[in-house]
Parts: sequence; C-alpha cells; structure tokens
Amino acid sequence: MFAYRKQLTRFRMTAIDKIQALDHIERELILCLQSAGAALMELSKEKTSQKATETNVNQFLKSLNNVETKLSEQINYLTQVSTGQPHEGSGYASAKVLQMAWHRIQHVKSRIKDLEECKMRYIQANRIQSNRVGQNASSTTAGVMM
Repeated sequence: MFAYRKQLTRFRMTAIDKIQALDHIERELILCLQSAGAALMELSKEKTSQKATETNVNQFLKSLNNVETKLSEQINYLTQVSTGQPHEGSGYASAKVLQMAWHRIQHVKSRIKDLEECKMRYIQANRIQSNRVGQNASSTTAGVMM
C-alpha cells in the first residue's frame, strides 16, 4: 500500500516540479558537456595530464549517466500520464480553449468592423443619392416656374 501511494505521489508532480526537474537535467547536461570539453582540451595539449583527463572523462560519464537516468524518469512519467485526455495537472486543454476563444473574438471584432464600414458606405451613398434627387427636383421646379 505504501509503495502504491509513493508511486501515485511521484506521478502527481506539479507543473513547477516538472519544470524544476527539467531545469536540473539541463544543468547536469551542461556540466556533462563542460566535462567533455575539458577532457578534449586536455587531450589537445602537447603534454597531457592523464590524471586530469581521467578526472574529466569520469565526470563526463557520471553526468551523462545522471542525465540518462533523469530523462528516462521524465519519459516514463510522460508515457504513463499521456492517455489522450488532459492530465489533471495540465493546463494545456484550458489554454487551448482560451486561445481558440480569443481567435473567435478577434474574428468577430474584424467582422463587426467590416460591417460598420459597409454601413457607413451605404449611408453615405444614400445621402449622395438623396442630395442628387433633391437637387434634380428643385431644378425641375425652378425650370417650371420660369
């Protein structure tokens, strides 16, 4: 029973815990690359120090092993929680819904703006036509009076 609870607790990592774990893996990977670089620098010297080279290579192997272990843990976690349904601790589904709503709002605003412009052109065209009809009526009336 205790092992099962421990396993459940391990799978209910918060988003912050996951990010911190990935950050730790990234730092370990940087250390791994630095150790590899130091070992190669030592080997490129004319007079190499076997002890320094071995120290750097051992540090590289240790870091590489840590990175591999931690990445495997992350991958195992992801395979166990990825069922196609949003994870309890995942905000992806909510973020996607929000993003889609935002796009719909922007589209509606754009359509409203287009309709307002169309309305203004229609009103302006009607005013011009009304003025022409009014001018034609007054000119024909003036012509009849003369």
